Amino acid sequence: MSNATEKTTVTATPETPAAESDTLIKFSKPYVFEGQTYTEIDLAGLENLTARDMIDAEKYLFKSGIISPLPDQTSEYICFIAGRVAGQPVEFFKGLPPKDITRVKNKVSSFFYGED
Repeated sequence: MSNATEKTTVTATPETPAAESDTLIKFSKPYVFEGQTYTEIDLAGLENLTARDMIDAEKYLFKSGIISPLPDQTSEYICFIAGRVAGQPVEFFKGLPPKDITRVKNKVSSFFYGED
């Protein structure tokens, strides 16, 4: 028996080819969370958000003690929304390197404020 740890790479994406997805975020380097290695995440679930999700994110901020005049611009809010749409816990996004969470934040913000 070998004591070597098997390294698993997980791509947290739906069954959509990467070329078709503008919600796919490639990480700057492999990211390990709870023993799984991720190289990218797909935020395609943004299209399915409702006002209820945004209200839940605001409640989460309030319970966390975060008060902001622009709650949807806080990193905590973005982590909550990204977690909701990607099916990951908030902690997944809180552990990302600054470069990668900034990519996530930009994608979520541009979804909210982008023109149709």
